[in-house]
Amino acid sequence: MSTVELAEERAPAATRLGLHLALLQLVFSLLWTTYVIYLPKLAAEAGIAPSAVILILMLDQAIFTLADTAMGIAADRLGRIAGRFGLFIGLVTAVSCCTFVALPFVAGSVSPAVFIGLIAIWALTSSVLRAPPLTLLGRHAARPAVPFLTALVMLGYGVAGAVSPYLGVVMRDYDPRLPFIISSAVLLLTALGVSRIAQVGGLAAKPVTAPAEPKPLRGLPLLFIGAMVILALGYQLHFSINSSAFYLRFAKPEDLSWLMPVFWIGFNLVLFPASVVVKHRGGLIVMGIAGLLGAIAIVIAELAGALTVLIVAQFIAGAAWGCMMMSAISAALAIGSTGAEGKVTGLVFSALALATFARIAAVAGGLQKLPDYAPLVQWAPVACWLVAGAGLLAMAAAGLQGRQASPP
Repeated sequence: MSTVELAEERAPAATRLGLHLALLQLVFSLLWTTYVIYLPKLAAEAGIAPSAVILILMLDQAIFTLADTAMGIAADRLGRIAGRFGLFIGLVTAVSCCTFVALPFVAGSVSPAVFIGLIAIWALTSSVLRAPPLTLLGRHAARPAVPFLTALVMLGYGVAGAVSPYLGVVMRDYDPRLPFIISSAVLLLTALGVSRIAQVGGLAAKPVTAPAEPKPLRGLPLLFIGAMVILALGYQLHFSINSSAFYLRFAKPEDLSWLMPVFWIGFNLVLFPASVVVKHRGGLIVMGIAGLLGAIAIVIAELAGALTVLIVAQFIAGAAWGCMMMSAISAALAIGSTGAEGKVTGLVFSALALATFARIAAVAGGLQKLPDYAPLVQWAPVACWLVAGAGLLAMAAAGLQGRQASPP
């Protein structure tokens, strides 16, 4: 069977997988939003001081930073056996969902240590829902289709980002037990759908030549992950800390739930056009250009003298972040195409978690409120996206020169 025929045979299953993964990202991101909304209330019921809630969120991100890469490596080792891989995702997700559902039911009847232990188990097991399913795209989808499928997956992430501010307003006063049950049940069913596709969806038709022991990453992969950490830190500082302050120059606090999603509208609308560019030019180039354009958009947002200018700047910044995220996953799957798709993709998610940890730590320390450090927090996103964008373009240029210099 020719390569073209094999790609055509796998296309329906790969598209079905992409749709399931988009739904998985959407449901998991909304579940995380539900967790953040209700955590202060549940922690208080468990006898945990309000000041410790932010430390719990930091613990979550520290666990994600380690577990995302570990789960990715596990996916590399199990990925050659589709049935075992699907079982792995299904069982670990079931543990994660059961632990999550238990949180609102036991918060008032267990010690703070037990409650935090349950959160740690949930954070650890939920990492199975990020890098491992995405490795299926890298291993079994036709390579030209990977950017489009990655855009489809990131659409779920972006839609969740747009909806989250509304959830925070609507759900805050409701009993947490029903939202926890519903979100966990939907997540488990979606994850089981992914594992089902892994077992019987025809994805195992492509042979995988992964090494028994994944090789250590050197050179380009490590530089790529380093750039991803810097880009993610820029995103966290800009969107999670600075954006609301920008809007409050022109709007009231109650308007934020309508204004903050502008960033995610830009994120979602650019995904599929950008995937076409990634398909023909590569993920590193798109990430680099998006980093530079995003930095310019943040400068405009910083200096905006009217709400309309700020909205346009936030839209462009969101579009830039959408390009970066979609291109980063596509690039990770390409860099790890020798059997390390899970490891490299896991490192991307670990980079995101590490940046989130840094942002929460900055908020916990009140860094943005200190006169000496406020300008640093304000302009750091610009520096992050400029430096990382330029570095990625340099990496892409070096890679292109290397291919041109290599013998045919």
